[in-house]
Amino acid sequence: MSNTNLKGKYTAYPEYKDSGVEWLAEIPSHWETSKLRYMFSFGKGLTITKENLKYEGVPCVNYGEVHSKYGFEVDPNKHLLKCVDESYLKSSPSALLQKGDLVFADTSEDIDGSGNFTQLTSDIPVFAGYHTIIARPKDRKCSRFYAYLIDSKELRTQVRHAVKGVKVFSITQAILRGVNIWLPSLEEREKIASFLDHETVKIDTLIDKQQLLIKLLKEKRQAVISHAVTKGLNPDAAMKDSGIEWLGEVPEHWDVSKLKWKSGTTSGGTPTTSKYELYYEGGKIPWIRTTDLNNDLLNDTPIRITPKAVNDSACSLLPVDSVLLAMYGGAGSIGKHSLLKFESTINQAVCAVLPTNSIRSEYLHRFYEFYRPFWMIGAAGTRKDPNIGQDDIKEAKILLPPLSEQEKISSYINQMQNRFDMLTKKAEGAITLMQERRTAIISAAVTGKIDVRHFTS
Repeated sequence: MSNTNLKGKYTAYPEYKDSGVEWLAEIPSHWETSKLRYMFSFGKGLTITKENLKYEGVPCVNYGEVHSKYGFEVDPNKHLLKCVDESYLKSSPSALLQKGDLVFADTSEDIDGSGNFTQLTSDIPVFAGYHTIIARPKDRKCSRFYAYLIDSKELRTQVRHAVKGVKVFSITQAILRGVNIWLPSLEEREKIASFLDHETVKIDTLIDKQQLLIKLLKEKRQAVISHAVTKGLNPDAAMKDSGIEWLGEVPEHWDVSKLKWKSGTTSGGTPTTSKYELYYEGGKIPWIRTTDLNNDLLNDTPIRITPKAVNDSACSLLPVDSVLLAMYGGAGSIGKHSLLKFESTINQAVCAVLPTNSIRSEYLHRFYEFYRPFWMIGAAGTRKDPNIGQDDIKEAKILLPPLSEQEKISSYINQMQNRFDMLTKKAEGAITLMQERRTAIISAAVTGKIDVRHFTS
């Protein structure tokens, strides 16, 4: 959303001047320029590791949470923060935050994340954790304005051009101290902050509603799949006890069978990278890892291997419509699945259920979407990082309607998924537009493109 659109709703200042700041252009004629060093004092968070974090003690904000969880502001009354021992209150008081402080993540894996921060909005004692920089406003009345100013794209652009790094981008206190800023009068700063609090809370509320809708659509999609592959599409079908305690009744005419009685399985291997030139360089045979599985149709994979790699390893070429399952990788990976749509090899962490005349592969793929949580139940306690094996997959029971019904169930699920995908995409588009509006209105207000001095909530 452009500032031009905002100017149609809000008035501009009567007079402007050149800011002298790159990426900023003009500011209202009575505004001044300065640097962050004159408005903030800087410090660093605790020198700790993840092992020092616990569930009780003094709340602590760490760099990963700045990037992924709390966004613009954090409040331990609302957000579940991990904690550190109370002994840090005596040993590291300089890392203790005050209300209005900004906590920056000092590293980022991408340039866009450089300068990410959160503002503490509570009086509860909270520590800045590992890999963080504390920015403390010298004038606490202006802390909210400063947060919006630093969140503006004009200021973030300065930070992104100053950070250093290739794969990991680092931000330092020196970089922050040198950032150029622009300042209206104290009264205007408070007015701009009040205006933006009022406007952004409306936008954030709308975003929250769309995110809730996406969550509900995801749950509804899962419910549709679960019902279709366990109860069928005919609500009047006669039912029978499945013989599976947690499943209950299934349609009477369905077959309850172990996979090993209906289809074969196989796995693969990993050609050694110490012979990269022989096994990988110039290879054209697809090779799939658990990280490539997408819980959907799989149409491509990024890694290729050579014919020699296939001959010298446990890899073999799998047919189209094999159903792939992740066996290793812990809670986030076990049970991930894909329906293979091209001939490919796999590594040893992936199990392939081979196509057979007695099962429609697309139906089995959908059944395993329903079954995924149960793999974790079976894997729990097997080791520190739980996994499953081919024997677990072969011994697991599956529900098999007649082939024609398998096809109808797959078709119905596809139809419903397309509907859910369309609604999800629409909600995601609405979120993008609202985020763009949020960015635009913050930038317009803190750079003086719009005049909000007469704002009343």
